[in-house]
Parts: sequence; structure tokens; C-alpha cells
Amino acid sequence: MFAENAEQELNALLEQWTDNDTRTRAAFIEFKDHLAAMEGVTLQFKGRPGVSYSLRATHAAQTSRTLFVLVDVVDDDPEARWLSVCFYADMIQDPDELGDWVPGGLLGEDACCLNLEEDDEEMRTYIKARLSEACASAKA
Repeated sequence: MFAENAEQELNALLEQWTDNDTRTRAAFIEFKDHLAAMEGVTLQFKGRPGVSYSLRATHAAQTSRTLFVLVDVVDDDPEARWLSVCFYADMIQDPDELGDWVPGGLLGEDACCLNLEEDDEEMRTYIKARLSEACASAKA
């Protein structure tokens, strides 16, 4: 489920975004679809061309935080976009230690961010597992 106008703005990005061999567009769509399929989740989207495009997921049961994940399309070079998927550090585990610890990095709270800069099926699977974990934590 999308917040008002979020889907239209997101579709505008996807229409003009040409994927390349890094397949970050395809990975972004995969993450979006994974989140959209989760019960009780609302997606918001905010575009800042030349900086980032942010997909934010919130669960209906959340009361103290406005989101449980931020999926950023980093847009400093539109020909070489990459993804940064940031979670509140206390909402997920990072068993393979693939994420970057970012003190105060998500709305002022400590974050764990997983970056995807190239076509990497194992990393996409790892990130989707963290998306599911964060959603479960948001419901708790």
C-alpha cells in the first residue's frame, strides 16, 4: 500500500531510470515489491533528484518511529545509481557483518546500512531477509 501520491512519483522515477549492468533498478523494484507484499506496511516515497530517491516503509503497529527501513537510490550520478538500505540498528541483526554502522544515521538514531552497488544476488537475498526482520521487529 502506498501513501498518497507516493506511487505516482515512484513510477515517474522508474519510467525514466534506465538500468545498466549493475541492475540497481531491478534490485530496487525487487525490494519495493517485497515490502509492498508485507501485511500492514505503508510505503512513502520522496524524490530529491541529484541527491537521492527514498522509499520509506512503515508498519501500522509502529508507534514510536515513523519508519522501519529507508531504501535510498543514491542519485549523485544518474548513470551509476546505487542503493543504500538503512535500518535502525536495534531492529535487525547483521550476522554476516555486511552493513555499515552509522551513528545517528537514520533520523538521528544509530543505523545499519547495507549498500548495493552491483548485481549481487546473494546481497539482494541478504537485504530482503533484513527487510523481513525489520518488519517483524516493527510489529513487536
